[in-house]
Amino acid sequence: MPFDSEITQHAIAVLEACRARGATVATVESCTGGLVGGALTAIPGSSDVVMGGLITYSNAAKTALAGVPDDLLAIHGAVSEPVARAMAAGGRAALASSLAVSITGVAGPGGGSEAKPVGLVHFACAGPVGTVHRERRFGPLSRDEIRRLSVLIALDMLREGASGA
Repeated sequence: MPFDSEITQHAIAVLEACRARGATVATVESCTGGLVGGALTAIPGSSDVVMGGLITYSNAAKTALAGVPDDLLAIHGAVSEPVARAMAAGGRAALASSLAVSITGVAGPGGGSEAKPVGLVHFACAGPVGTVHRERRFGPLSRDEIRRLSVLIALDMLREGASGA
């Protein structure tokens, strides 16, 4: 699948930063359904950096594949900072990568609530020196645009992680 030029340039930047540092990456995706991993692996030669990706759309998959504790999901819900952090750490461990980025959110058009509206997305990037979290509230955008912007943020987080930023 072709990605737009902005996503492609961000993916190339991630791969170049990782190669410069000898880093590898993994993805753990919920609302983006594998788009970050797809963007990275659309670049020829990405296999020297990309260890793999987990699509953890359901809570059961978050637990089974990324090791997110059931009680964390029960207390905070899937769309939360603690779960994003656990997804990234679990994906990093499961895929033996230097860095792992996670995305969990409400892309819509349905599924939102007052506390967790459509457009709320949590990101985490786990690496050797810890985990960084970001929260975005995209507001009234389309599902496709929320997912596209989420891919860009996740790629930026991986590039920053590989660059030591």
